[in-house]
Amino acid sequence: MTSHRAIALNVLALYALAALLAAAFAAQFILGELPCPLCLLQRIMFALLAIGPILNIRFGPRPSHYALSLLAAVVGATVSTRQVLLHITPGDPGFGTALFGYHYYTWALIGFVAAIVLLSLVLLFDRQFEKAPAAHSAPSIIAHVAVWLVIGLTAANIASTLLECGFKACADDPVVYELLKR
Repeated sequence: MTSHRAIALNVLALYALAALLAAAFAAQFILGELPCPLCLLQRIMFALLAIGPILNIRFGPRPSHYALSLLAAVVGATVSTRQVLLHITPGDPGFGTALFGYHYYTWALIGFVAAIVLLSLVLLFDRQFEKAPAAHSAPSIIAHVAVWLVIGLTAANIASTLLECGFKACADDPVVYELLKR
């Protein structure tokens, strides 16, 4: 895989992460489901997963960039596993709405495990790390949009978390936006 193909895959990964963060917002605002503290941590880990692709787009593919995303995926998988194990007992209805039979935290675990596998596979292709004779080209407009979309959705997540939790620890089972209470 050449560095140009690697960059294209990184841009695609950013759009996938943006779609995931947007879907989490849709569940929050359309379905009225406020995220629990573990859900918020999973969103943070998905946002941190985007750091590797952003760095690869800006500076060219490097193993250290992929390593940052890999670490975020491992931590995210750990947080998701914790939440799955909290709701694994028979008769436990789980937290939030199920999508295709799985709750969002189970989908998050699947997503983080998929990210770990995909990042590991991408790291097998050494040609992307070879220095090209020409300097690294400037990111395309499509890449810029992907980067700013993820940054904007991450900022919106931070703002909604502040509204939900206020300036104290988030509720285990949130039902209202703390800063909007009267």
